[in-house]
Amino acid sequence: MKLLFKQRMFSWFHSYDIYDEMGRTLFTVKGEPSLGHCLRIYDANGNELGMIQERLFKLMPKFDLYLGGNCVGSIAREFTLFSAKYDIDYNGWHVEGDFFGWDYEIKNRAGTCIATVSKELLNWTDTYSITVENPQDALCALMVVLAIDAEKCSRN
Repeated sequence: MKLLFKQRMFSWFHSYDIYDEMGRTLFTVKGEPSLGHCLRIYDANGNELGMIQERLFKLMPKFDLYLGGNCVGSIAREFTLFSAKYDIDYNGWHVEGDFFGWDYEIKNRAGTCIATVSKELLNWTDTYSITVENPQDALCALMVVLAIDAEKCSRN
């Protein structure tokens, strides 16, 4: 399953539309005004599916992942000098790859690829391609990608 992740051009708070290969909207992400990043994820019918909430007052950015109002995990940037590294506390997942160029993979404990993420160049807004091996993992993989994107925005 392939997702196309596009940031809306004129958005005060991070808002995104996530499409499938056919151009159908699968998810809508709406940012909310808050001290830290708060992103809510909705399905095509407007039902809230999940949320990413940044924890405040942390040395390194940390985001909690919520499904159906329940915290299911978190993702935090680890302190490193020359590369970005993230600690994911969800389902034994971890991230490998080139974070600065936005080409990376989300893998499980066994090293099996859950999703591949790459940034598409030459677009007016941030556009990413996410290839998810199992469609059941699409929402959670999207949440990890959104948290990493929000962390990069916090850094800049």
